[in-house]
Amino acid sequence: MTEPMSIDTVQTLLEGQGYVSDRALATVVFLSLKLGRPLFLEGEAGVGKTEIAKALAAGLDRKLIRLQCYEGLDASSAVYEWNFAAQMVAIRATEATGHAADNSRKALTAELFSEEFLIERPLLEAMRPDERGAPILLIDELDRTDAPFEAFLLEALSDFQVTIPELGTIKAPEPPIVVLTSNRTREVHDALKRRCLYHWVDYPDFDREIEILAARAPHASEALSREVVAFVQQLRTEDLFKKPGVAETIDWAKCLLALDVINLSPEVISDTLGAILKYQDDIFKLQGSEAKRILDQAKASLDPAG
Repeated sequence: MTEPMSIDTVQTLLEGQGYVSDRALATVVFLSLKLGRPLFLEGEAGVGKTEIAKALAAGLDRKLIRLQCYEGLDASSAVYEWNFAAQMVAIRATEATGHAADNSRKALTAELFSEEFLIERPLLEAMRPDERGAPILLIDELDRTDAPFEAFLLEALSDFQVTIPELGTIKAPEPPIVVLTSNRTREVHDALKRRCLYHWVDYPDFDREIEILAARAPHASEALSREVVAFVQQLRTEDLFKKPGVAETIDWAKCLLALDVINLSPEVISDTLGAILKYQDDIFKLQGSEAKRILDQAKASLDPAG
């Protein structure tokens, strides 16, 4: 599929993959595609940042390449590594044949550090040509890495090329579509942000979360969906260590469907809290009458006509 030609087309493309976006998000996605600029998405965990890249890849029929960031990630781990096991086999095979001449050694060295023994990691893979078009490069949870890796990314995303000492510089014939995400556990350096188009992905309002639930858990009844969303949205106003994201709303609705739940009750909520809250301290806060209090507030916020 060709890249979208309008903001409305982007919204339609995302919705076709079950991702309900507002116009502001669709606009920044459109501009990222149109201008060839990396897209930097920040927001709380579970609000759908990673899903944007997945929906784009599926909607555009492009290869999705994901670099999952973690503490200690360095440039070499993100770009390439050599297949040492295969190299050792090749060395021993050469030794067994008795070829020890200088020319043979030089030929062996050249062979060992050739494409045949190269293991491509996400950044190098994203620089390779693809018959379907430029791939989607998802650099997920960038805030888990450190400043040196950010500095490396700054260069790599500016020129869309990487250097392997033994092979030279490899430049992307067509720059990948880059999506970076951050849960904002720390601030990402301004220099990297300036290379990107930025968008804060917030929790959706009631109506949009209902739309999202209808797209991702279509078998849930309207009445149950409204209660689920109202309860989760009320829960986000509480003093919790980790507020539930949209991902938790979807998971919870699917759990309730698996249990054939028709309406929420304090007992059902207590039994299924592990689907929406992931910390024991938060779960403990909702024991006893607290779940009923929040449920009553959620039901009171619903339109009686709904």
